[in-house]
Parts: sequence; structure tokens; C-alpha cells
Amino acid sequence: MWDWHTAREGLPLILHGFGITLLATALGSLVAIVLGLVIAVLGRTPTRWVRLPLRAVVEFVRSTPVMIQLFAVWVLVPGLDPLTIGIVVLGVHYAMYTSEVYRAGIDAVPRGQWEAAVALSLPPARTWSGVVLPQAVRKVIPALGNYVISMFKETPFLSVITVNEMVHEANQFGSDNFAYMEAFTIAAAIFLIASYPTSMLMRKLEKRLAH
Repeated sequence: MWDWHTAREGLPLILHGFGITLLATALGSLVAIVLGLVIAVLGRTPTRWVRLPLRAVVEFVRSTPVMIQLFAVWVLVPGLDPLTIGIVVLGVHYAMYTSEVYRAGIDAVPRGQWEAAVALSLPPARTWSGVVLPQAVRKVIPALGNYVISMFKETPFLSVITVNEMVHEANQFGSDNFAYMEAFTIAAAIFLIASYPTSMLMRKLEKRLAH
């Protein structure tokens, strides 16, 4: 039976966990967005000893569950703060996906833009920063946003390495007060309230950028 008094008691604790969830999502997304771009650019290098090992790392990370990656790093680096581990692992894991998004955006830049940069004798750094990336990034913003939402919904995995994110706090409160229904219902509602409007925003943005 639902108990409103118990729900009100658990709300502050769960909201504190939500703050940790948002922090992990924000910093992990920053890692994923920046590192993914670096990987996408390096992946276009003609140097095989850079391109091939990079591709192997991308495929390895994408082919293994993020929970296993979290636990492995937590065990192998015992002195590191669990939240830091969670942010880095989530960021690196999703960087492998955002790199493919960037790659698609770069490939979508018209060939004439590259040829114009060559004709103007622009250095490679200027070609990338002033011609290619502004066009590529604009095309992939909605897809990047969707991966941020996915990361947000996967933050409960951080509980396996003792990070006090929202689901961990809900589980702890439910265990202490025999109130799992209230605790997990509140957590689910917060996830829905936070992610659904953002998903709608990404869809509208995608339609707008498509025109």
C-alpha cells in the first residue's frame, strides 16, 4: 500500500541521488562529446598504425557491457574515487558511439567544401575548425543529445561500484524503511520527468535541422 508520509521522507534522499546522477551525466557527456570528436578526426588519418589500433579499441569498448567496464576499472584501480571512475568509464564508453556520429556528420560534408579549402590553401587545422567541423557538428547535435539521454538512463549501473546515484539511494531507502514501492516509483517518475521532455526537444531539433 502506498504511503505518502514515507514517500515524503524518502524524497530528499532520492533527490540528493538525482544530483549525483546529473553530475555523472553532465561530466560523462562532456568526456564522450570531446573524446568522440577526437576519435572521429584521428580515425580519418591515413596513418595505419594510428587508425587500426584506434578502430580495435572502439570495437572492443562497444562490444563489452558498460557494467563490466565499470566493475573492471573499479577493481583494477582501487584507490580512485568511484564517482570519478563512473564518469570516466561512461564517458569513454559513449565516446565510442559519438565518434561514429561525428564520422557520419563529417562524411556528410559536401566534397566541394573540402576541395574549396584545398583551393584556398587552407592549412589542415583551419580546414577542420573553420570549414568541416562547424557543418558536421550542426548535423549531429540531435544524435549527440540522444546519447546524453541514454547515458542518463544508464547511470544506475554506477551503483555496482558504490556510487550513491538516484537508484542506489532509492534502493537504500526502500531497504531501510521497507518502502521499495514508494522509493522506486519516485525514482522512476524523476527519470521520466527529466528524460521525456528532453527527448521531445531532440526530436523537434532534429526536424528543424533537417530543413
